[in-house]
Amino acid sequence: MPNSLDTEAIKASAERPGPIGVFDSGYGGLTILRSLRKALPDADFIYLGDNGRAPYGTRSFELVYSFTLEAVRYLFARGCHLVILACNTASAKALRSIQQRDLPQIDPNRRVLGVIRPTAEAVGNITRSGAVALVGTPGTVASGSYDMELAKLFPDVKLYSHACPMWVPLVENMESEGDGADYFVRRDLEAVLSQSPDIDTLILGCTHYPLLLNKIRKYAPEGLTILPQGDIVAASLTDYLKRHPEIDRMITRGGSVDYITTESPEKFSTLAAVFMGDTVNARHDTL
Repeated sequence: MPNSLDTEAIKASAERPGPIGVFDSGYGGLTILRSLRKALPDADFIYLGDNGRAPYGTRSFELVYSFTLEAVRYLFARGCHLVILACNTASAKALRSIQQRDLPQIDPNRRVLGVIRPTAEAVGNITRSGAVALVGTPGTVASGSYDMELAKLFPDVKLYSHACPMWVPLVENMESEGDGADYFVRRDLEAVLSQSPDIDTLILGCTHYPLLLNKIRKYAPEGLTILPQGDIVAASLTDYLKRHPEIDRMITRGGSVDYITTESPEKFSTLAAVFMGDTVNARHDTL
């Protein structure tokens, strides 16, 4: 059941500008937020990490959809007219349903955008061979969302996918520079790249993975183009706001960020500072 207080708050904020909402199941979306802040330094943001129920990568479609819809409603109730699902799993398992089924009922003038389509749009123009590799969580890979987007946009591109269930735990346990990261990154890269000798582009299909870039570059073959998503999503959003001034006008401008977590704010602040390269002061709330 929708939260009645959120429903009233969404209605009350319909005509007032508010921050951009950025949602992730945990920490990974901070890599997107960091790029968004560089591209839109004067915009206000709310970052919501559902750390208390993470990880999403192995959960069912129904549960990810339910959790993500709760997060979207939460951010709408706090004044956001635009929410970015800075999580590949949420984008894969929940975005389409929320856009098509829920937004018309909640508020048809608000927007929810994901990270998969901008990435697919970028990669199709980057690959030279037409052979592209994807590493992601089990949920993202199983969803087939990248396959579907690339098939629509660039039908000649062939995608080779591999799930990496250990990469997120490595990052969230601050082991991204440890020996364990060497083992799993090397093993998983070999698994995906061995699927075709023509692969020339690698999509990092999880927003945690940029924190493993040192290890990925260490074991990636020379000439492989590695695509983190932060700058791609930031460029796509900048273009979107230019094309949709009615949404751009509903964003407050003060350069602030409000960090919210559903778990320990102390723990979140410590690890988030690694992602953001700056001090983070988070607060706790429930969905």
